[in-house]
Amino acid sequence: MNTQFEKLVRLLKELFQLDQPDLDFGLYRIMHAKSAEVTQFLDENLLPQVNEAFSLYKTADKVDLEKELAKAIEQAQALGVPDPEAIPKVKELRAKLKDDAVDIGALENEVYDHLYRFFRRYYSEGDFLAKRVYKSGAYAIPYEGEEVKLHWANRDQYYIKTSEYLRDYAFRLRPEDERKPMRVHFRLADATEGEHGNVKVSEGKDRVFILAAPGESGCDFIAEEDGEQGKELVIRFEYRPATLTDWSDGAHAGKSKPPAQKDLSMLVAQRVLAVTDASLASWIAELSKPHVTVGGKKADYTRLEAHITRYNARNTFDYFIHKDLGTFLRRELDFYIKNEVMYLDDVENETTTRVEQYLSKIKVIRKIAGKIIAFLAQLEDFQKKLWLKKKFVVETQYCITVGCIPEAFYQEVADNEAQREEWVRLLGIDEINGDLTTPGYSKPLNPDFLKAHPTLVMNTQNFHEDFATRLLEAMGEVDQQTDGVLVHGENFQALLLMRARYRKQVKCIYIDPPYNTDASAILYKNDYKHSSWISLIENRITAALSILESDGILCLAIDDEEASEARQVLDSLFPKIVGIAVVRSNPQSRKTKGKFSPVHEYALFFGASPQSVPGSLEITEKRLARYPKEDEKGRFAWMNFIRTGNNDKREDRPKLYYPIFVAQDDTIRVPAMTWSSATGENGEYVLHESPRNKEIVVAPIDEGNGNPIEKNWHRGPDRVSTEPEEFRIRRDVNGKVSIDFKTRMDENSAPMTWWDHNEYASANYGAAELKSLFGHKPFDFPKALSLVVDCLRAANASPKATIMDFFAGSGTSGHAVIKLNREDDGRRKFIVVETGNCFDTVLLPRIKKVTFTPEWKDGKPKRLATPEEAERSPRIVKVIRLESYEDALNNLETRRTDTQQLLLDASDAQGADGLKEQYLLRYMLDVETRGSQSLLNVQAFTDPTAYKLKVRRPGSDESREVKVDLLETFNWLIGITVKHIAAPQTFSAAFERDSEKRLHLKGRLKQNADGPYWFRTVTGATPDGRKTLIIWRKLTGEPEQDNLVLDEWFTKQGYSAKDSEFDLIYVNGGNNLENLKTPDDLWKVRLIEEDFNRLMFEMEGA
Repeated sequence: MNTQFEKLVRLLKELFQLDQPDLDFGLYRIMHAKSAEVTQFLDENLLPQVNEAFSLYKTADKVDLEKELAKAIEQAQALGVPDPEAIPKVKELRAKLKDDAVDIGALENEVYDHLYRFFRRYYSEGDFLAKRVYKSGAYAIPYEGEEVKLHWANRDQYYIKTSEYLRDYAFRLRPEDERKPMRVHFRLADATEGEHGNVKVSEGKDRVFILAAPGESGCDFIAEEDGEQGKELVIRFEYRPATLTDWSDGAHAGKSKPPAQKDLSMLVAQRVLAVTDASLASWIAELSKPHVTVGGKKADYTRLEAHITRYNARNTFDYFIHKDLGTFLRRELDFYIKNEVMYLDDVENETTTRVEQYLSKIKVIRKIAGKIIAFLAQLEDFQKKLWLKKKFVVETQYCITVGCIPEAFYQEVADNEAQREEWVRLLGIDEINGDLTTPGYSKPLNPDFLKAHPTLVMNTQNFHEDFATRLLEAMGEVDQQTDGVLVHGENFQALLLMRARYRKQVKCIYIDPPYNTDASAILYKNDYKHSSWISLIENRITAALSILESDGILCLAIDDEEASEARQVLDSLFPKIVGIAVVRSNPQSRKTKGKFSPVHEYALFFGASPQSVPGSLEITEKRLARYPKEDEKGRFAWMNFIRTGNNDKREDRPKLYYPIFVAQDDTIRVPAMTWSSATGENGEYVLHESPRNKEIVVAPIDEGNGNPIEKNWHRGPDRVSTEPEEFRIRRDVNGKVSIDFKTRMDENSAPMTWWDHNEYASANYGAAELKSLFGHKPFDFPKALSLVVDCLRAANASPKATIMDFFAGSGTSGHAVIKLNREDDGRRKFIVVETGNCFDTVLLPRIKKVTFTPEWKDGKPKRLATPEEAERSPRIVKVIRLESYEDALNNLETRRTDTQQLLLDASDAQGADGLKEQYLLRYMLDVETRGSQSLLNVQAFTDPTAYKLKVRRPGSDESREVKVDLLETFNWLIGITVKHIAAPQTFSAAFERDSEKRLHLKGRLKQNADGPYWFRTVTGATPDGRKTLIIWRKLTGEPEQDNLVLDEWFTKQGYSAKDSEFDLIYVNGGNNLENLKTPDDLWKVRLIEEDFNRLMFEMEGA
């Protein structure tokens, strides 16, 4: 077999994601299902086209001509011809060999080699790197004449990694056993634990997964721990560059290089399966069993090896999705051909036949490469479509303070055991004792206890769905009362979903992204640490720009590791730098080797427009002490009216040198005078009156050292004349007069750039605040609450502002908003987004705790909220969870109908550029995954309560089937501000036909809890102010009956498509509601399915 051909085939299988048969997740799973068909296409259709393209040169094939020449000479010699070279046949063949012969084999090899070299240069471990090659070792970047150009290696790509797999990957050895599932965790060691022989993660060295150190026991890397469902097995890893010492003892000798990931994975399996601890025997036995593939076959490797391979792959492959791979590769191909294939000297100095052959080679390279690019673009664009699609809401909860709940629901709340247990666990209510006026804790709870503690946070997750729907209906204006939204999901996806609802409504965005230091590194492809970080930040801030108000401000917290990159990204996206604060966040400093020890980080403030201005910070005690006096105008301090410091001489500011007349009763006045620039060296005032009886003339003359110096006053004569109450007179023992003035504190002054409060120290205060709330440290590197509060103040987060944080972490920003509202009686709203496990373990509990009461110690309330604090607490906090990109991939299903297969198998569909080839190269994925649950299966809208997805648990490899919240998802897609969510209504109905066979209702609709006709409505307003009614219903499969019931129900509710109560009416399923066109030529009654599909896949700004 041709070596160049084999190399190319191996590369194409890698590019087409066919080379990892053990990876059964994401797009790999889909491509494996198509593996046989795509491989056959490669081997039997696409690459043979290279040979076919050169078939017209078969008569001039060098090998065949050489054989024919040898035969002619042999025949001449056999005939006894003295000089075989002289016969015409031999001469003709010699001439053909010289001028026209084509080495078809070499030509094919050249084509295969060029194809291999072209695609190899852009591809690395699952990702195409958008490097525009100019020449060997040099790259071109797009430059359009800007003064300063920001460019990074991954500029044309979406960064799609999250670090949740890196932190914690889990799977079940007995997935069918809910009681004892035998859950196994691969857990990454902390950053300090991850140091090995003082070897730190460094650029240019590949980071790999290495089993943690064996320790004294010889197997410290593995342990059984208590988990959510009984005992769990934890296997610890480090993520760092490998060293020679990472080889096993027997394999170390003679090795000159550290082990690669493949070697290390084998060592992990060997070491773990060799553990002899009797208490772990059942775990080791299960992990040693053969892996069972998706097809049900037993593999020749163990279950442990299968999961190690998957863990490595998830963190090694697929960091990016190219924004427009097809255009990029086609442009690069043209450049490659012009610079690497086509040489003008070859054209100038060759015969016409040779030039034709040369051009044919170029055409073949371009044609075959173009088809490969088409297939690669199909794969990448399909992933881009999944990445950019708005994600489903897979769960909605409401956390509601009981003071906002109608009292009619109190008994049900008090009777709920799950809610009571949550309050005991989180809020310590079992330690609340009653007195003569206030009821204490009891079991079961008493409704009076709820009334006495209005900040108790009730979570609808603890209740039956029916209770939640009735409560929401009773509460009315849902969005108006919602003071916080917590989103558990990938932040880029959350921003895409929320853009319609919050467009131009967020006053301040505060984010504290990963600093990308060793302690908080993002997942990045080796050698692309900073570039990956820039793509992560740029992608998400760009998605958030449309959410900011026109004068909004973004604040980004960062340290020196990525400060330069962050500044450049923000400079390129925002028109105004509002300010850069240097924050003394680590007074003890951080130990470093060979460098300064940092004690600071930064808060970068950038404005959405030139009108973006900062707010002022809270006035500190230290600053108040500088202004100890107070009058009706505010705080002030007395200060000598004679200026000191810079520009304090008469010649510096001559118009500030003038006399003041001081009377015996200490009143002052400025005499009538005019300025004369012609008098004196620098001009002076000409007086038009003399002092009155007993008035003293005072001028700004400093006589402190015995040498009088003419200076100037702090203010001009007009201010002295109009504000005499701002001055006072002092007389010394000798009667000498001094004038003081009130220097006032500017309560609205802009923040300074040096922030050095002790409370900003996150390592001290941030950690202590969480320990007070939880009794332990549940989160690494939490921000100090005071620092985030001041960042929000500096970002001008006014009392009615909406604040967003899409790197929410432990939830400090949400906590900060609650604190600010309690301080100034504001009604700020917060939206926070977090993807990690800390959402459930830290962020959500934190918001519940600080809503209940502001002060905590060792995980227990120090006191209860005051009535004023209760009144200023959040009312409703909505919690939503989103489908992830991984979920979208894992819910894909491929379907090819018999009709489609017949068309593809037809004889006229075969061959180069035929229908089958075009289908495989360009359309197969999009067509055959259509109707997958994650790609919107509109057929499943017949029952809006039963649309299901398989959703992966955070930080694990386990999936469970959940019901999608279609109602909530659609609300976000159209951006509706919800006014009312009705509880479902169900009806039964009887039907009859008249003499003309027309269907009618027999009697009236009857409300019936078990009836087949289900309705639920949402009302509100779209972002452009249209009053909207959304009608969700269950369809029975009998359209005539369904629509008859809809018409009757619609009329019974008092609705009409003709009146002006609603501007838009949405209904799922085909219907007969009367439809009218709105003034902007749009239909008033619309199908939910149509707009759902359009909005879900709309790629705004993609």
